[in-house]
Amino acid sequence: MVEFGIEFVPRDLYWKTTFYAIQAEKIGFDYLWITDHFNNRNVYVSLAIASAYTERIKFGPGVTNPYLVHPVVTAQAVATLDEIAPGRVVCGLGAGDKTTLQMVNLEQRKPLSTIRESVRIIREITSGRALEMQGTIFKVSGTKLNFKIANPIPIFIGAQGPKMLTLAAEIGDGVLINASHPKDVENAMKFIRQGAEKVGKKFEDLNIVAYTSFSIASNYDKAFKAVVPVVAYIVAGSPEIILKRHGIPVELASKIRNAIVHGLWKEAFSSVDDNMAEAFSICGAPEICIGKIGKLVELGVNQIVVGSPIGPNMRKSINMIASEVFPHFKEAVGEKRT
Repeated sequence: MVEFGIEFVPRDLYWKTTFYAIQAEKIGFDYLWITDHFNNRNVYVSLAIASAYTERIKFGPGVTNPYLVHPVVTAQAVATLDEIAPGRVVCGLGAGDKTTLQMVNLEQRKPLSTIRESVRIIREITSGRALEMQGTIFKVSGTKLNFKIANPIPIFIGAQGPKMLTLAAEIGDGVLINASHPKDVENAMKFIRQGAEKVGKKFEDLNIVAYTSFSIASNYDKAFKAVVPVVAYIVAGSPEIILKRHGIPVELASKIRNAIVHGLWKEAFSSVDDNMAEAFSICGAPEICIGKIGKLVELGVNQIVVGSPIGPNMRKSINMIASEVFPHFKEAVGEKRT
């Protein structure tokens, strides 16, 4: 069964994000993910407001990172959200975007250890237990929340590289594959299977999510124009091995990264071409998007996240997904709605 999630970036006024969340739930989305970047509105404030106007949709940060936000604070935040909307909260966690972290002079140090320890901290604290941990990255002594947590908080780990994908399968409840292209998802599945086998998990029990950059419109040019800024950030933060897989010169990716870091948006975005959009997004008219989603589902993905920018017009693009895309996956979505 395939589920659908939707990602919002809280750049807009809070009521717009909330309006889109209501719309997404109404048309049948199963998950709402809101990004956590310091230069946008606060993710937990945004989620709390959206939760008050929705009833069914599951939601959480997609994703937060332990370099900017200590995992103890993340545990506190998601546990508090679960009081507001019991049983609907999930936690998306990742190592963060190198380009964004560089803006505030933070080093993405030992990401595997950092994520492993963060997951343990969040899971223990949201389970209501006191935690003593002397880790490589985090040292926690007697930490415990002063309120009860009624529901377990599933942790989804954002991953792209082989080692992080393997780790995500080992310790996560779900894996958020930061990919839109079948080549990348097919490659990721090998490492997810390895991670699951390593700890005796059933591959079928994992929630495997394709966290895509998505742009749907009546024609390709409109969809491409909307997706360019997001693809630029993805190219800037992608590992060399993935860039080479798609024939994208490492030097060009570095140029885009440097332009973004220095706020040279025109230079960064003008370097994005059709090949980059093909590699790092699902972009185009409905029939193109349907075909690409179908390929990801065939590879074993059981949740498709329709990620930023969604399309050139948020409201119209969400409705287009409902009217044009969902019917091709009607059985899976319909089962979830009932």
